Amino acid sequence: MDLIKTVEETIKQEHMVEKGGHIVAAVSGGADSACLLRVLKELSDPLDFSLEALHVNHGLRGEEADRDEQFTRDLCGELMVPLTVKRADVRAAAAERKLSEEETGRQIRYEALRELAEERRRERGDGAPPCVIATAHHREDSAETILLNLIRGSGLKGLGGIRPAAGSVIRPLIRVSREEIRTWMEERGYGWCEDSTNGEEIFARNKIRARILPAAREINGEAAANIVRAGGFLAQADEYLEKQAAELTGSRCFRSGEACGIPSWALTEVPEILKIYGIRQMLRMAGCPLRDVGAVHLEAAAAIAGGPVGKQICLHGGFLAWNSYDAFFVGREEKLAPPVLPKLKFSRFYWEKGMEIPKNQYTKWFDYDKMKGVPFLRFRRTGDYFSLPGGGRKTLKSYMIDEKIPQKQRDRIPVLAEGSHVVWLIGYRISEYYKVTAQTKQILEVAVDGGER
Repeated sequence: MDLIKTVEETIKQEHMVEKGGHIVAAVSGGADSACLLRVLKELSDPLDFSLEALHVNHGLRGEEADRDEQFTRDLCGELMVPLTVKRADVRAAAAERKLSEEETGRQIRYEALRELAEERRRERGDGAPPCVIATAHHREDSAETILLNLIRGSGLKGLGGIRPAAGSVIRPLIRVSREEIRTWMEERGYGWCEDSTNGEEIFARNKIRARILPAAREINGEAAANIVRAGGFLAQADEYLEKQAAELTGSRCFRSGEACGIPSWALTEVPEILKIYGIRQMLRMAGCPLRDVGAVHLEAAAAIAGGPVGKQICLHGGFLAWNSYDAFFVGREEKLAPPVLPKLKFSRFYWEKGMEIPKNQYTKWFDYDKMKGVPFLRFRRTGDYFSLPGGGRKTLKSYMIDEKIPQKQRDRIPVLAEGSHVVWLIGYRISEYYKVTAQTKQILEVAVDGGER
């Protein structure tokens, strides 16, 4: 295999860098990133792009980390490639972010790469070809990612593997194997640094690398390539479903505060897989970090969509999925302040002919003759009811359901009541029993202090 030619074809086929573009390469000092830098340097003239490197010293491996940094400095000096070195306290950052050191290190690397690429973009001006970030992911990295996500219970998106290009990030070595990289480096006498933690099987990815992929190769020597090929088909299926989901949600979704909603019927009429993709689109619109949402979360959300009103499930990071009366919602859990009872003003007077009963929402008249005393202001309780025309009863719970009052609001609405008999559900209706009639002699006026007059 001609490694240089393979990488060149990959860059061209995937449109990774434009003529006159700029690449910021992530270089750790390992075989993969050292190979990446050397290959990109060799291709920079024929493909007409400029190149620089970024090295992040995580401060986790003491002298070994310093050795990697010095190696990278020497390599960049040899190749005459500009180098930026960033130092980070990953252990402290991991504690602050409440993440593993491995994940925190990954985040810090990408943050530094994007920051440097953006700095170069500004320096080059708006009319210049784009600045992109190159990482040294290769074919086995993609196969390991597919297997890791499969074991973790990922959906199609995770099973697509590592894409050759995603946004501003390119992977020129993605069609090259780990063995091909090392052979290419050894044949030319190029050195690199070995990360001692790569052999530690405390990390799930390292277990896949050390145990599962070698076992798969015993069955088929091209196991890694076949896994990646299958991942490519799955990535195409994922892309197609994303487009279908965008059509499903595009004209039907709406915002409600921090949540994103869709009419219930829109999800119940589509295949289950499209429902799941539609919900994923909604979560993206609601601002949910999709990296933390697995297939199990999406399947659980799809299972309740269009179901009983008030049904809800927790997803991740304070995000929920729930059903209202005619829509399905996803969004961040609303932090409601403790409910507060309003101040009421009471006035008692005698009914006189020609008096006009108030018609606004926050001032009501009641037949005081039917009351045993002044009613009590509180929130709802089990057993609360209204009197209906004709003498029947209706529970407050049934009324709230019929009026489509959101479940999380029901315990926040003030209730004026005599015992369990609701005199007035403030802001809604009064009981038929307490309405002023031609026989009323005394009236009790109740007004919400500060309410509409």
